[in-house]
Amino acid sequence: MASANGLTVPLSPGGRRLELSEELRKRAYTLCREYLRGAWKNIRPEQMRVSVVSGGLSNLLYKCSLIDTVQAESTEPRQVLLRIYGAILQGVDSIVLESVMFAILAERSLGPRLYGVFPQGRLEEYIPSRRLVTSELSVPEISSEIAVKMARFHTMEMPFNKEPVWLFKTMDKYMSQISSLSFTKGDLVEKFNKLKSFHLEEEMKSLKTLLESTPSPVVFCHNDVQEGNILLLSSRTSHPSDKLMLIDFEYSSYNYRGFDMGNHFCEWVYNYHHDEWPFYKAQLCDYPTREQQLHFFRSYLMEICPELEEEERCVQEAAMVIEVNRFALASHFFWGLWSILQAKISTIEFGYLDYALSRFEAYFQQKPLWS
Repeated sequence: MASANGLTVPLSPGGRRLELSEELRKRAYTLCREYLRGAWKNIRPEQMRVSVVSGGLSNLLYKCSLIDTVQAESTEPRQVLLRIYGAILQGVDSIVLESVMFAILAERSLGPRLYGVFPQGRLEEYIPSRRLVTSELSVPEISSEIAVKMARFHTMEMPFNKEPVWLFKTMDKYMSQISSLSFTKGDLVEKFNKLKSFHLEEEMKSLKTLLESTPSPVVFCHNDVQEGNILLLSSRTSHPSDKLMLIDFEYSSYNYRGFDMGNHFCEWVYNYHHDEWPFYKAQLCDYPTREQQLHFFRSYLMEICPELEEEERCVQEAAMVIEVNRFALASHFFWGLWSILQAKISTIEFGYLDYALSRFEAYFQQKPLWS
């Protein structure tokens, strides 16, 4: 539930417009001169423009641009994205892993180019684009390309732990943190008590047992393929046939293939651009139909193994329906726990406990269909 490169609204958590300080301008100017080549090495401060792209607890994003009168080689970027790590730090290990991951994906043209890495952030390719909206996820052509992008992601070899420990290790950590939470506001207490009535620890054991009996290949997963993390490119000359790009890899890890797909299918349901409380809208009827799922699986399998015989493809697709919909249950559970924690620590105006209830209610509604 986070995005960056395509966001163009310069607002901070809580909706306050971000100001650009003179100190930040100087810092951006120095970083661009130190890390970029060509024209960037010799510009004066007044020959570079800095504007706010977005700001949040985890990242501050700025667009740095050469003014029109500065001559640059065609191979040089005229604008870059400056990412400064914000108030929420995942720890040094997480930042190092994410930086390595970002660099590898950039090298393989599966993410924005990387121009510089420094302890407080990095310089990235600025991509003229916009983020998808929820309703576009079900457009057949878009769904097909998302499947292809996911397939390419899944076939990568990455220098990380290959064991699928991320999912339940993270959920165990969230569960442990939730066990000591308390709320004081009446409406939050009521919602939290309802969530506790679901007996989530016992339910998570039941879910783990179900998934352990569900075959699913372990691959390198994005783990957060929602509309806000998919850019619709304005243009991309190096790969003109590609219209989409996945971004924001903070949750990426080796994981079960079924989770990545099931998580994406769940995102068809949730619109995070609703402008009234609780600032999201859930439409369970928008969850992909069997036909829409098969369309996605077909595009995915064509990218993974184009030589697959029709009969075998149909067998795999049928198995994937069970696999992916069972792991969609894990998506509801994962983000439900995440949202309970955010209700306590986040300063962003959002109905986190409402969202958690929505995810767990969807979980309990869908579980009997796939158990």
